[in-house]
Amino acid sequence: MPTLYLGIDGLASVISANGVGTDMLQRPQPTVDFPTTDAPGQSGPGELVDFVLGFLLRQYLVILPLVLLGGMAGVILLVVIPRTYAAQAKIFIGTQKAQFIQQQSLFAEAPIDNAQMDSQIQIVQSPAILESVVQKLKLADDPEFARPSIGLIGRVSQVLAKATPGFTTAEPEADATGTAIATLANRLTVNRVGVSFLIEIGVTSGSPEKSAQIANALGAAYIDDQQQVKRQANQAASVWLQERLQQLSERTAAADRAVLEFKRQNNIVSADGKRIDEQNLIDLNTRLVAARTHTSDVFARLTRIESIIRTWTPNATLDASIADELTNPILTTLRQQYLDLSRKESEYSARYGRDHNAVINIRHKLRELRNSAFDELRRIAAAFKSDYAIANQTQAELEKQLNQVISESQAANKAQGTLRELESRHATYHSLYDSFLQRYTGAIQQESFPLSEGRLVSLASAQETKVKPKPPLVFAVSLMGGIALGVGVGLLRDLRDRVFRTSTQVQSLLQIPCISVVPLLKTSAASHLRRGRLPAKTSEGKTIARDATVLWKAVDSPRSSFAESIRAIRLATRCYGTAPNSQVIGFTSALPNEGKSTIAGAVAQVTAQAGRRVIVVDCDLRIRSLSRRLAPDATVGIIDVISGVRSLEEAVWRDSATNLFFLPTVTKGLLYSSEVLEAEPTKRFIDSLRASFDYVIVDLPPLVPIIDARAAAHLVDCMVLVIEWGRTNIDVVRHALDTIPTLRQAVIGAVLNKTNMNRLPQYEVHLASMYRNGYYAKYGLE
Repeated sequence: MPTLYLGIDGLASVISANGVGTDMLQRPQPTVDFPTTDAPGQSGPGELVDFVLGFLLRQYLVILPLVLLGGMAGVILLVVIPRTYAAQAKIFIGTQKAQFIQQQSLFAEAPIDNAQMDSQIQIVQSPAILESVVQKLKLADDPEFARPSIGLIGRVSQVLAKATPGFTTAEPEADATGTAIATLANRLTVNRVGVSFLIEIGVTSGSPEKSAQIANALGAAYIDDQQQVKRQANQAASVWLQERLQQLSERTAAADRAVLEFKRQNNIVSADGKRIDEQNLIDLNTRLVAARTHTSDVFARLTRIESIIRTWTPNATLDASIADELTNPILTTLRQQYLDLSRKESEYSARYGRDHNAVINIRHKLRELRNSAFDELRRIAAAFKSDYAIANQTQAELEKQLNQVISESQAANKAQGTLRELESRHATYHSLYDSFLQRYTGAIQQESFPLSEGRLVSLASAQETKVKPKPPLVFAVSLMGGIALGVGVGLLRDLRDRVFRTSTQVQSLLQIPCISVVPLLKTSAASHLRRGRLPAKTSEGKTIARDATVLWKAVDSPRSSFAESIRAIRLATRCYGTAPNSQVIGFTSALPNEGKSTIAGAVAQVTAQAGRRVIVVDCDLRIRSLSRRLAPDATVGIIDVISGVRSLEEAVWRDSATNLFFLPTVTKGLLYSSEVLEAEPTKRFIDSLRASFDYVIVDLPPLVPIIDARAAAHLVDCMVLVIEWGRTNIDVVRHALDTIPTLRQAVIGAVLNKTNMNRLPQYEVHLASMYRNGYYAKYGLE
């Protein structure tokens, strides 16, 4: 141990002299587009089906027991819950009555609406109806209703209450009738049938006959209650109407006497319902209107004739309007003669000339006709003047008579207002008396024939009752409850399963490619590899030890799926390498025990077996897990070589079968391991290995517990991140990569290690065909 500390001190001095190398090798990384997790509601039907199938495959061991437990609970409920029977009776609620009943009805029949139907439903459940049924059927003496079972929960509550200190049973015993009413109310259901006027009354009981009997009794009690209510209302209305009729009869007689007395005192005489003076006034008014109309007509005609006479000239032409307006036969004849002579005068003038004797004679006759017409007009005007004077005199006489009649009727009109008031009061009392008399007669008649608004249209029958609880329903509900509980527990387990299960998760959540899925090898599967450990030292030098672990599975079983997955890692490192003959590849993980050392060793073996010169360097300076497996007896390690205490040939170990070289570490619990890996001498040492070997496989410490892997990032060309399937937490890996962005650039891909290939299809249903053993068997893979 002193030698070790001296070597470390000497290395520290070298580090302080040369400085610390912090720049890692930067290489352009390939651009890869990774699928992102779909938002809820954006996945297609196929993805939804795959999710459901995968969920059922993953959680069926949880869902199935809970479903069976729910079914057993349903069976227990069916055994424990007592059997009850239900019976239904239907009542029709309506106002359709016979015509003679509607005419005699004392109350107006309003149409039934939803509010009235709800009110009738409440009446059926009212305590008054229930009490009448309890008394009629003597349910207070029935143990089922007077002393109902309190059930399992009630019994448990009683036991707990009795076990409580200070518990007393001082409660008074409940009334049997009240208990029966309350029990009946709990077992009663009253519902409206759809939107019809039917009300269904349902009652449950331990006996089908009893449930039917109670349902029918409730319907009959409701109808009897409605009839009793109407009968009482009609009786009360009849008494009130009788008293009111007596009052109206007295008031009507008094009003009649008052009208007759007033007419006698004011000497008011009427015929056919009208006063005589009013009839005279109407007649005179009609005659006066006719006289004024006649006077206006005569005056209009006189004015027209006088205007014609004033405008008359010797040469005036007989206008057709004169004869038409005056309707005088003489003027009409004269005008006709005038027209005939005018036509002849025109013909003769055209034939013989205007100075011919015949034409001149005709002109003289035309002049004589005009003079005759003018004389007739003056005679008519004189006659109209006489008629106009007579009409004026007649109109004045009628106006005088009308004024006299009006003055005479004014005295009678003063009393007319009082008379109308008396007559109106008399008519009102008489109308009220007739109306109340008719209603009173109808009420008396309806008392002998009461009619309820409801009738029992469907009687409950014991043969048609339904058994409760219903076994199919209870069993279905219990199974659905078990399924719901199982699905809920399964979903909760899925939500809490925050570990890597598929390569798609690796790519979408970490944004790095998943370069390989390494299957899990159980101890039984690797037992055929037991060959016993080879000696640590031979005459040829230090030989790498072999044991029964999966570390040697890739070279000992090259046709296995494990070996194929390791070759996939080797191929990925070659594709991302910068030079074919010098490449340093680091293997790390987020947490310890994820299998990074095994993967590093297996990749190195496969690469060396392919003819490449490969060395594995154990840079996990604190926990030398790979060194304990490959070189358990090593005494010289990487620290000795870097510090210059020993040469590389003295520290390196070799496997003769694969020509694989291994540089172990022999230190334990080195506190300054990150400074050692970060130092420039370590960088120069790795560069020397790069020149001597085709590939340098570096086993790095995990990322999360310590910072050694971050410090050693500048030593490697690229890194491979090993993730244990079903164990490594997603958030832990994302945190480890997000903390150092430059480290993410160095990681070329991730390896999903220790994968349970049998369960993998449960998480990737759409890729289930990829994991069929038959496909691999065709190529000789085990």
